[in-house]
Amino acid sequence: MKIVLFGASGMVGQGVLRECLLDRDVSEVLSIARRPSDRRHEKLREVMHADFSNFSALQAQLTDVNACFFCLGVSSAGMSEAEYRRVTHDFTLRAAEVLARQSPKLTFVFVSGAGTDSSEQGSSMWARVKGQTENALLRLPLGAVYLFRPALIQPLHGITSRTGVYRFFYALLGPLVPAFGAVFPKLFTTTERIGQAMLQAAKRGAPKPILDSADINALAALATASAAASAAAAAAVAAPPHA
Repeated sequence: MKIVLFGASGMVGQGVLRECLLDRDVSEVLSIARRPSDRRHEKLREVMHADFSNFSALQAQLTDVNACFFCLGVSSAGMSEAEYRRVTHDFTLRAAEVLARQSPKLTFVFVSGAGTDSSEQGSSMWARVKGQTENALLRLPLGAVYLFRPALIQPLHGITSRTGVYRFFYALLGPLVPAFGAVFPKLFTTTERIGQAMLQAAKRGAPKPILDSADINALAALATASAAASAAAAAAVAAPPHA
């Protein structure tokens, strides 16, 4: 399975990349980025691209893709609606439109957020723009579109956010996050579960297009169960016959 990943340097993107590289069904991860990372792996291929408003130069590389995991995102704090819309809506749609032409059967997973406004009419700027982006993606001729709306996300495996306010939040309240998740499981997920859920959606689909934290966790649990069953079956085949 060939995966295209946007936003691999962000908190969610780092977690998704980790799960993709660990998954035996993934043969290649094509990371589209503005700057090279220090990550090296036999499955990972980084493509540097400066203009995220135009991906036409990458058409050949975006052919025969099985899934796109779009984890690119910014905080709306301090941004005008026009600038936030350019990054959140325009960049996403320009990538999705090229993929719809080059790999029309692929699964596109977009990381949105809890509280996104599907009506596009609410007073919250970020929620309205996210809703516009989701609705536009659902109208594209793609194999499947899934919209992930996580609430509180716990970064695992040494992953950190590039956003200063988020780093401060996790440094201050990080030890309490798992406890919050235990009390409010429907609002809590992890970077690991998001990656696992995306892969599950790409391989086997999901029950609905919009998935909140509880749905993400349920998909991740299915992925874990499927992996365990496959490992058990492989071990049974490899085991020597009884004497």
